[in-house]
Amino acid sequence: MIQHWILPLVFILAGLLGGIITEKIIFTRLHKFVTSRRIPGSAVIFRSLNRMPFFWCFLAGFYGATVSYRPEADVAALLIKLITGCFLYTFTIVFARLTAGFVNLFFRRADGFSASLLSNVAKTAVLVLGTLIVLQTLGVQITPILTTLGVGGLAVGLALQDTLANLFSGFYLIISKQVRTGDYVKLDGGGHEGYVTDITWRNTTIKELSNNVIIVPNSKLASAIFTNYHLPVKEITLTMNVGVSYDSDLEQVEKVTVEVAKEVMEEIAPELTANAPYIRFNEFADFSINFTLYMRVNEFFDQRLARHLFIKKLHKRYQKEGITIPFPARDIYLQGNGSKNGAMTLE
Repeated sequence: MIQHWILPLVFILAGLLGGIITEKIIFTRLHKFVTSRRIPGSAVIFRSLNRMPFFWCFLAGFYGATVSYRPEADVAALLIKLITGCFLYTFTIVFARLTAGFVNLFFRRADGFSASLLSNVAKTAVLVLGTLIVLQTLGVQITPILTTLGVGGLAVGLALQDTLANLFSGFYLIISKQVRTGDYVKLDGGGHEGYVTDITWRNTTIKELSNNVIIVPNSKLASAIFTNYHLPVKEITLTMNVGVSYDSDLEQVEKVTVEVAKEVMEEIAPELTANAPYIRFNEFADFSINFTLYMRVNEFFDQRLARHLFIKKLHKRYQKEGITIPFPARDIYLQGNGSKNGAMTLE
């Protein structure tokens, strides 16, 4: 009796040993070799095959043990079905991982395209389809299962209306490209703003500049009024309001201000210098002549740095050129009984 167990045990141990050798030595070295060559898609393939060589070797050893032990026909058929089902299901898992990985890789190449939702849906679809194929292969009738899923799906759909609304709203946001990962958006009403980091099946994640995370349901975002500062392009125009004294030479003011703006652009956005900055005088104010500077920057966040540098450089240059940015001034006339009129200037 013991002799009948020796060969099956040898097959099982051989499968375990082969799985360990394949996983720890062959698979690891092959992974390092492919990674060093930077073959496109290799990372997705190796992530999909993670731990699978070990299971396949173990299943092969278990199959050899079943055949060598020669149990009764019914038991042998059942064991072989179970092994075949496990083997097919591991292939289903690998194929689902590959599908999700390559969907993610493909759509990430598109500028700002969120692949999280699409990759998860693709992975789920492959898993469901693969499970049905495995059941059909094992002799399980899947027609009643499909009928049950169809009837139950209606009830589940009614119970999960909000979830399905978020799911389809997520698809709408992705397909319409109104919001993409990496876009800087500002929600009206709440005052929340930040970079879109992900669009999942349920919500959209927005990361504020303070590193706080805002979670917005997809259905709310799809119906909300918001500003996307990266559409139609990331580059935006920075506007700065400045005022100079009435005794200033406006030609000199325009020349100096534009030169300073060009210096700032050379520092933070040299690729946009073809779009030369310019100013437009717009108001004779109470104590100054006001104008607006228009200058291009790479994206919304760069406005802060550009504004910071421009104010520093312009203040220093105005001091050097003798151009004055006046303080608010008012002339107040005082009149008293039996006294001469007097005037006093407040700044």
